[in-house]
Amino acid sequence: MLVRDCFNGTLFGSRNLPNPAAMGSRRRQMLKSIRNPETGYPRLRRAAIVGTLLVQSLLVLMAGRAAAQAVEPAPSVQVRAAEQSPPQNSAAASPLTITFSDALERATANNPQLQSAFTALGLAHQEVVESRAALLPNVNYNMQFLYTEPSPHGTNNPIFIANNGVHEYIAQGNVHQSLSLQTFADYGRASAAQAVARAKSEIALRGLAVTVAEAYYAHVAAGHKYRTAQRANEEAQRFLGISEKLENGGEVAHSDVIKAQLQYRQQQRDLREAELGMNKSRLDLAILLFKDFTENFAVVDDLGASQALPLFDEVSAAGTRNNPDLRAAQAALRQASRQVTSAWGGVLPTITVDYWYGIDANQFAMETPAGFRNLGSSAAATLQLPIWSWGANFSKVKQANLERKQAVVELSAAQRTLLGNLRSFYNEAQAARAELELLSQSSQLASESLRLTSLRYQSGEATVLEVVDAQNTLTAATNAYDDGQVRFRVALANIQTLTGKF
Repeated sequence: MLVRDCFNGTLFGSRNLPNPAAMGSRRRQMLKSIRNPETGYPRLRRAAIVGTLLVQSLLVLMAGRAAAQAVEPAPSVQVRAAEQSPPQNSAAASPLTITFSDALERATANNPQLQSAFTALGLAHQEVVESRAALLPNVNYNMQFLYTEPSPHGTNNPIFIANNGVHEYIAQGNVHQSLSLQTFADYGRASAAQAVARAKSEIALRGLAVTVAEAYYAHVAAGHKYRTAQRANEEAQRFLGISEKLENGGEVAHSDVIKAQLQYRQQQRDLREAELGMNKSRLDLAILLFKDFTENFAVVDDLGASQALPLFDEVSAAGTRNNPDLRAAQAALRQASRQVTSAWGGVLPTITVDYWYGIDANQFAMETPAGFRNLGSSAAATLQLPIWSWGANFSKVKQANLERKQAVVELSAAQRTLLGNLRSFYNEAQAARAELELLSQSSQLASESLRLTSLRYQSGEATVLEVVDAQNTLTAATNAYDDGQVRFRVALANIQTLTGKF
């Protein structure tokens, strides 16, 4: 009975639990049978068999349920969620196309060095405003109340004889003007300092144009080099296939295949390096252009567009007329000269004029209780003449003269540097432009040489070394042509740092 009940309740998956009372009686019967020496051991064996069948049945049931869960499909909620998700905005995913002018404009807004130069220019302008204000009259309004202890003699007189009364009310407007040679010289010095700051901001702007040109066209050239590496990789793979076919036909030795394999592996490495260089140049350009870092942009490839080089006489005239370094040196000389004048102003007299209008009375009113008018005016003029300062004023004059001499030397050096840079930068641009045609011809010749060498190798007239050398020559010539174009663009940008745009 025990075997049949357990088998029926477990093997067929019955979900009805056995009666607790019945389970208790069965347990007592099992214990009695175990204690009975005659029937204990057979019944114990039967109980062990029943337990084994019970455990096996449970394992089979659990395995069946796990298999059923594994076969069930994924929940439909995730599928619907994927189907109902809105499509991404194609306009947001499309890259931003940037020209060189756009790149220069973006770099101008985001470059910290250039913004620092603009900040210095703004500070210099405010100094001009302040120095100009010192030349003009200042108007102030003053209000004051003074209380002094009255005299102990019972009168309304103050105990201090210097005061005018026990209660004194002052409400006056004041016009103040101070005139000296130092004030006028400080205004001229601030104006010259503003001219220096403006010239330095122009220097920073033109220097940024060179930086942007280097980064922009380096990225364009890196893209060219990556395409060249792709072509070289495909050519090496094609040549490897040709050498293997020739080896199978018994026309070349196995060493040719090995050399072709080595060349193919080398081109694969060069392709990865070219991709790395292209990505690095893209990151460098993104740092220059975008306030919020992004790589979702594309540049316009105008590296091959022709750009004329002006005559040297035109470049020299524009450099002499529009060079910011020369303007900065000239403005620095004017600033030093105004500083000398300001130092001499500390030795000469200073005139101060003041005018007051208002009340200074014992009542805060326009009239006294007796009907007298409290409103009035007064004026004062002061002449201050420095007599003795232990040589401090004349020391400032000597310092200013030394700075002016240094400014003269720097101006002369700036003029010589300008002439030398004009000639050097122009020669660089001229050489780069002249070499472009040679580099272009070399690239075309290298391409034709590779084609002919490959044909000669297939006909058995050339060796594998000649083919590999022709492949490497074509890659080097193409990359040299791209570098020559970048060199010419950067040389033009360097000339424009001296002359401005032309």
